[in-house]
Amino acid sequence: MDVTPMIEVHRLTKRYAGRTALADISFSVARGEIVGLLGDNGAGKSTTMRILAGFMPATSGTARVAGYDVFHHSKEVRRRIGYMPENNPLHNEMRVREYLKFRARLKGLNRTATRERLDVVLEQCSLTDVRKRIIGQLSKGYRQRVGLADALIHEPDLIILDEPTIGLDPHQIRLVRQLIKNLAGSHTVLISSHILHEVEMTCSRVMIMLRGRILASDTPENLQRLVAGRGQIVAEIAAPPEELKLEWARMGEVEHYEVAPAEGVFQRCALTARAGFDLRPQIFALVQARGWQLRELTRSRHSLEDIYMQVTKPNEEEEF
Repeated sequence: MDVTPMIEVHRLTKRYAGRTALADISFSVARGEIVGLLGDNGAGKSTTMRILAGFMPATSGTARVAGYDVFHHSKEVRRRIGYMPENNPLHNEMRVREYLKFRARLKGLNRTATRERLDVVLEQCSLTDVRKRIIGQLSKGYRQRVGLADALIHEPDLIILDEPTIGLDPHQIRLVRQLIKNLAGSHTVLISSHILHEVEMTCSRVMIMLRGRILASDTPENLQRLVAGRGQIVAEIAAPPEELKLEWARMGEVEHYEVAPAEGVFQRCALTARAGFDLRPQIFALVQARGWQLRELTRSRHSLEDIYMQVTKPNEEEEF
């Protein structure tokens, strides 16, 4: 089994006239991973992808795909990559099947392989019904799926998708999301997006970018833990409010608490734990010991948006 990372980036920098698009970034992506580049416009996501795909050179640093340097072995790299840019450069005057056949032959597939792959990607991307339609007459969503089929046609090891769900309706977004998930294991997928929910739903790892830098890189679950100290435990307990306040004040692991009336005899307690503590076992033990009734005991989960704001906030205050 090949253990070489699919992507290896070391101290990659890209400068344009008067602007640094990438500032000395390093990361790696294992084979079979689905990794999301998350950031606002101008964060450096598209620049990173274009360098990896061989569309532009870096100013300094190195980037490798499947062990091949993207600058010195660009042909080998391109054979292993399926790239869908944010704005698909499709041939709008061609029909869908005709275009995908043309692209397959350009990518080195023979007639037999082209015929087999055409049927597969048309089905994968739900394009079978429009295979004879002229691309320029299709909706934005269908054109986006044609671009995705183009990226998949030659069965690349690495699939790079720049904002793949832009212009899609909710049904199409779910379809593309499931398709991407199905690629995990047999393909490596690198996705860029500024839509936090899509990255959270699709990717096994997230890299948060801001102004050409990578601020965090981890699984969504571990990023949750990164800001867990700011999370809350919510407990609804049938007990006198003054007694509850006294118990929370005594509990050393509680940093902050609020007690407010809920329905009936229940009180809604919002408790903020000190870093590293999970209050739920203690709350449950307290309720049992006091003979109180417990209706709810949950830990609030941070959305990826919360995490993104927490990770990027210190940097947004820096002067560049």
